[in-house]
Formats: sequence, C-alpha cells, structure tokens
Amino acid sequence: MSSDTNELVSRVNLAKNDGNEADRLISDYMPFIKAETAKFLNRPPDKSDDELSIAMFAFYEAIRNYSLLRGSFLRFASMHIKNRLIDNYRREKRNRGNISLYTPDENEKTELIDSIKDSRDHYSESEVREATRQEIEELSAQMEDFGVSFTDIAANSPKQQRTLETCGKAVRFAKNNPSLLEEFLRTKRVPLAAMADGAGVERKTLERHRRYLVAMLLICTNGYEIMRGHIMQVLKGGEN
Repeated sequence: MSSDTNELVSRVNLAKNDGNEADRLISDYMPFIKAETAKFLNRPPDKSDDELSIAMFAFYEAIRNYSLLRGSFLRFASMHIKNRLIDNYRREKRNRGNISLYTPDENEKTELIDSIKDSRDHYSESEVREATRQEIEELSAQMEDFGVSFTDIAANSPKQQRTLETCGKAVRFAKNNPSLLEEFLRTKRVPLAAMADGAGVERKTLERHRRYLVAMLLICTNGYEIMRGHIMQVLKGGEN
C-alpha cells in the first residue's frame, strides 16, 4: 500500500468519528465527487443540482461504512455515489409517474405521458449496466481472496427451491447480524454453525453450498447494492 493510500485510509478512519475531519475530507475530495456526479449527469454539475448534494452525502456514507476489507476507498466511494444517484433517479422517475400522467396536454391531442421526454433515460440504463459491471468485477476480485470463482458459484448453487429457501434463511439471518458478517470477512470462513442455529436450518445443507454462500455473504457486506437487490428478491422465497 502506497504512502498516499495509507494517508487517505488514516484520514477516512479519523473522519468516521470526527465531523470536522469528515468535512475537510469531503472538501478536499470535491473534485472527485464532482467528477463522479458528472459521469451520471453526462455534464459538469453545478451547485443547484440535487445530484451533487446526493453525491456528497454518499461520499460521507462511504467514509462511515469503509473498512480495509472493502478494498480501495476511492473505488468503494465511487460505487457508493453511483448507486445513490441511480436510486435517486429511479425514485424521481416513480414519483413523476404518480402525477396525472394521463391528463391531456393543453392541445388535447396527446396525453401527458406521451409528451414527457427524459434526456437521461438511455443514459440511466447505461449507468445501471456500467455500475453492475463494476460490481461484478469487484465481487470477482473479492471472491478470489476467498478462493472462490463464479464458475464455482454456478456449480455450487442450489438446484431445488427447498434448498434455495434454506440458504436464503441462513443468509438473511447473517445479514441481520453484523457480527457474523464481520467474522466472515475477518476469518474468510462461512460461519456455518452460527447461521444454521440462528436460522433454524440444517448445517449439512449449508455445508454443501458453502461456495455459493461465500458470494451471497460478500454481496450482503460490501456495498453491492444493485446485485444485492436482485439477490434478495430471489431469496425472498424462503420467507414466511
């Protein structure tokens, strides 16, 4: 790790519990924050853009949630900012969808929904694909540290709905118990016994799918917000 990287990590750790240091860090890295916002807007942001405020807050969230286990801080912050901006855009789009979209316009020839054009529609989809690609690359690199590849995951994934539900219960239990996730990241071992006992499932089933669980737990712990959303939808099948 370079001296510059060491210095940044030290500042991030200090900023976790020091608001003044957090403010200084955000100020010093405003060019980075603006650059990340510009990638989303496809233009330089200005002070009136809500997206810039969201990106600044996302950077602060990245400070609070960062650990060395999550790799480079700036890569982690970049992904956090991008995900927050995408979430905000989707929320705005849903809200716009609740406003009289089927009221005819002043010419009464077309409905309002037909006249609404958003210049970022195509860009947003591109951003989602790019963010997802980055998450996959980041996850692949992290799985290597755990001795697991995507090929292993594909071969080790549950094939039956009942087994998927069992794994889903165990993953949700771990997700709701941060100490288990911290133990997993620290030891690089899936806490099978604790997950089985806590979720009330058979440990043998979890043991057979240990490599699959490695990927699921990493997705739950490291800011992979796009992938986590998809995965948790799949795992909902095990909820009562």
